Amino acid sequence: MIGLTRNGGLWVVTLGRPEKANSLTRDMLGRIDEIAALAAAEGAQALVLTGTGKVFSAGADLDEARAGLATDGIWEQLSGRIAALPCLTIAALNGTLAGGAFGMALACDLRLAVPGAKFFYPVMKLGFLPQPSDPGRLAALVGPARAKMILMAGQKIGAEEALAWGLIDRIVAPEALAETAAALAADACAARPGLAGAIKTLVR
Repeated sequence: MIGLTRNGGLWVVTLGRPEKANSLTRDMLGRIDEIAALAAAEGAQALVLTGTGKVFSAGADLDEARAGLATDGIWEQLSGRIAALPCLTIAALNGTLAGGAFGMALACDLRLAVPGAKFFYPVMKLGFLPQPSDPGRLAALVGPARAKMILMAGQKIGAEEALAWGLIDRIVAPEALAETAAALAADACAARPGLAGAIKTLVR
């Protein structure tokens, strides 16, 4: 359910459970975490997260969420692993981003989305706290009030509004999403090892 393709320094991780809106099980989260650790160890120059179908991810698998996945530390572990990667990271969102899946996208350096994507994180409605790092990363992108609009007022944000807010960086036609992500990663993949990580440190 988690695909990986490697083309030189470019690694593409694909959520492959479209029949369940790419809802995430613990095994899927663990596999992405393993890939991120491997990418760091093997010197990946760029890592792209994307999905199959019309939804990037609906968040946690409902059955596993009821069994405790919604509050499992794997979400925070994974987003921290992605945020710490010394390479360029791109979330190429092929559709709606919801719930706990926000964490991995917020941890990326860049976010692309297709025109019909929606963004919502209904923790208030469901009675959960967001994962610890997500509110800070969200507020850094959109500001505190807009972060509260998403996390506390339960607002569902469309792609155009998400772009205006700074939640995403570019809206891309579905058929051009993979190509656009690869083009954005091209300079990082061609650079000498360590340069992307050094620039990320300077930006921080």
